[in-house]
Amino acid sequence: MKQIYKTVQLTNTESFFKEEDFIVSKTDLKGRITYCNRGFMQIVDMSYKQLIGQNHHIIRHPDMPKAAFYNLWKTLQSGEEWFGFVKNITATGGFYWVFAYVTIDKRDGSPIGYYSVRRPAPRKVIPIIENLYTELNKIESSQGMKAANQYLQDLLKKQSVSYRDFVVNLYFEHSS
Repeated sequence: MKQIYKTVQLTNTESFFKEEDFIVSKTDLKGRITYCNRGFMQIVDMSYKQLIGQNHHIIRHPDMPKAAFYNLWKTLQSGEEWFGFVKNITATGGFYWVFAYVTIDKRDGSPIGYYSVRRPAPRKVIPIIENLYTELNKIESSQGMKAANQYLQDLLKKQSVSYRDFVVNLYFEHSS
């Protein structure tokens, strides 16, 4: 299956889920969905049958900069867990924002895939992240993903903070 945004008309319709709800999914090492909870199915408006076996990037919204995912994969490959804000797409072309936690799923000490739990992104954080992602996308389109990642690293260095601390601090500073 292609990424949803390549097969549906994008809309400006935002979907929401409750603060106490979680979106959960697991993938194999190639990113194919092996498990998803009911909250995941409801927010993306797809059934379990439609999702299982599909690559997780089918819900990647085109507004998401590649530099954000570069950071995710670099962090996971170093054996660490990743936190970040992600804008995803629904099957009907809408979108939703999450604060995501992603870690390596292991069996008997060996990686078998990835496990992600998402909560709603705090409303006050979204404009901050949208501005950052807009800038990263501008840089990516004119200079490439490497330049966008360098911009992000320079921004973090100016603030004397790691990416993880940056996003976790934003989450907790703006949570209700």
